[in-house]
Amino acid sequence: MAQFKYTALSHSGQKVTGIVDAFNEMDAAVRVKENCSVILKLTDVSEKSGGLFSLDLSSERLNAKAFTVMCSQFAIILKAGVPLARAVQLIADKTADKKLKRMLMLIASDVEGGRTLSASFEEHGGKFLPPTFVETLRAGEESGSLDRSFETMHEHFDKQTKMQAKVRGAMAYPLFVLALTVVVVIVLLVKVVPVFAAVFAEGGGQMPLSTRLLLGISGFFQKYILVIIGVFAALFLAFKAYSHTEEGRLNVAKLVLKLPVFGNISLLTAASEFANSMTSMLEAGLPLVKAVNITARTISNYYISRETGKLSGELEVGRTLGDSMREQAVMPDILVDMVGVGENTGELASTLGTIAEFYDAELNDATQKALAMMEPAMLIIIAVVAGFVVIAMYSAMFSMYGSMG
Repeated sequence: MAQFKYTALSHSGQKVTGIVDAFNEMDAAVRVKENCSVILKLTDVSEKSGGLFSLDLSSERLNAKAFTVMCSQFAIILKAGVPLARAVQLIADKTADKKLKRMLMLIASDVEGGRTLSASFEEHGGKFLPPTFVETLRAGEESGSLDRSFETMHEHFDKQTKMQAKVRGAMAYPLFVLALTVVVVIVLLVKVVPVFAAVFAEGGGQMPLSTRLLLGISGFFQKYILVIIGVFAALFLAFKAYSHTEEGRLNVAKLVLKLPVFGNISLLTAASEFANSMTSMLEAGLPLVKAVNITARTISNYYISRETGKLSGELEVGRTLGDSMREQAVMPDILVDMVGVGENTGELASTLGTIAEFYDAELNDATQKALAMMEPAMLIIIAVVAGFVVIAMYSAMFSMYGSMG
């Protein structure tokens, strides 16, 4: 995502300057106009400020579960007819999450003073709130259905949180097994094998090839273990730094889509995120251009996110969303076809809701299949490594006993 520096006139006529993150110049203009009436100057400064080591380590995260519960509480309390300022104060008092509580206390004070809820959330929580949240609240305030906006957000984020937890849970076991295998192998090579090497050396004689190979690997690890750790740490930090640059994020995102198995999961995730977010935005009453613009920011794969952000420009000049997506050829064909059907029938929101359920199910199946493939693969790797070590040890022992006899 690029950075744009702007100079503009606020709604009160004052000249203001600032920096906004956006996918392109048109997206930046849309975001600036949300708070300003006239743009005087807009300049892309991402190339000047970005570099290989421009790594941002100050990212903030919101507790997803606490945030989802907050949306549910707002929907229930507002539906019961409790005044807005009192509702914010009640939820702030009951919230256990410190970051959320601090933010809600500030918002309660703002709302008490007559400020809109969406503007206050945007100021105090803009760093870590989902991009769909503030716009949905703003649409709810304009239509007088704020309780329904919170209900929509609760359903959307609850579904999203559960899906992410399911994917993370499915991947946790094989990653744990892989990490454990690496640790065990390193301990064997650095600590255990050298003890046997001393015994074999005392026995004399020619050791089998497998044993000599194992001892060679063990000696290499013993001698260069710190260097190996340092190299891997340096490569990891260099990769993290590169992946935080514009070019790096884009290339990494493209590479992920080309990976076997995981590329398909990434594509299905993007399709699910697009369909779910668009459904929520359109049901909240947002215009199509703004809904697409906000949805682009929710997609986790940066390449697909950036390409989706470009769709708003196509819509601005009068093209349909389905035709623009088909020409772009980034999303799956089924999703593109269903978007076209929804536009033709005038039921885009409900059509996207249906296709969202389809891609949620597809993503779940793909994740389970990937897990089913990874488990036996890891067992085979573990068996090969353990088998090699055992064969090398026992063949040396048999060879040593034979020479003694």
